[in-house]
Amino acid sequence: MSVKVVQLQRGDLHPAVFGVGTVEALRSYRIGPTRAGRLLNLHVDHGDYVKKGQLLGEMDPVDLPERLKAAALNTDKIEHSVEAAEAAVDEARERYHQARKEAVRYRKLVEKKQVSQELAESRESEARAAEDKLREMQANLAGVKHDLERASEEYRALEAQFADLKLISPADGLVTAREVEPGSVIVAGTPVLRIVDPDSFWIHTRIDQVHSGQIQVGQNAKIELRSHPDEKLGGRVKRVELIADSLTEERWVDVGFNSVPEGLSLGMLANVTIHMATLNQVDWLPSAAIVYRQGRAGVWVIREGKTDFLPVSIGVRTLDGKVQITRGIATTDRIAIYPAKPLKEGVRVAEMPDD
Repeated sequence: MSVKVVQLQRGDLHPAVFGVGTVEALRSYRIGPTRAGRLLNLHVDHGDYVKKGQLLGEMDPVDLPERLKAAALNTDKIEHSVEAAEAAVDEARERYHQARKEAVRYRKLVEKKQVSQELAESRESEARAAEDKLREMQANLAGVKHDLERASEEYRALEAQFADLKLISPADGLVTAREVEPGSVIVAGTPVLRIVDPDSFWIHTRIDQVHSGQIQVGQNAKIELRSHPDEKLGGRVKRVELIADSLTEERWVDVGFNSVPEGLSLGMLANVTIHMATLNQVDWLPSAAIVYRQGRAGVWVIREGKTDFLPVSIGVRTLDGKVQITRGIATTDRIAIYPAKPLKEGVRVAEMPDD
């Protein structure tokens, strides 16, 4: 059997990994009501740009405005009751102070024997009655204040319900979907609009787990959109997801654009090449020279015209078919590649140079 042979080479390697992904958005929002009801109107449509805090649509308030008005009137009424109760407390306090002064004065007059004991006791009784009346007015004021607090809370709760009927944009973004039309009855949590932040577009990329171990956040990447195959866009690894797909043996890597191009659409396919740090002056072989026996990487070395399997340790791979060799091969070893059929140990072969 004739085989081509190569020897260990030395040079700079530019490792990179390739993957295919889709355009997605890091920040996306589903806008919908927090309460069930009928959608009254929408002010935006698919493709519109919106600002944070912008009113996007409204739910039908039904009788909520009337209930809110009634709650406001009730709050005003109780506020007036509080004012009247405060005035009653002031009056009762004044009467109590006056009655207490009279009681003290009559006690002194009794000591001087200018009035009778019965008259002094009558003034003391009037002071106690005035004090009881003051406590009654104070208790009434406290009760009315509690009523005012409850009415105010009910009013604020209705205000919050009314505010919940308004669909407000949580951020600047682009409307990508209008899920429901006005007049539709929807339950709480149903998305009415979908909004994405165009500045957060990135490529959600599948990378073979075999080549994903050396990918790190911040590495440079090249992005080629399928819709613009002749245009290479710069990018950078933004996130390496912690969960891999055990079925496809792939890992998700999110690659962001250095400058987000115009005209992107969610779901567009893209080819992504992630570049790693250059390895200077390392040993390498063509990937065609690497074979696997019982899960162990190695090469077929030609010794005295026969094949001999030699285990090797490999490092990074490049997209142009080069594999770093870290241990196991001498520079003088002659390695077989491109055999006509699978080789076995001790097979006699004839060497041909690798042109």
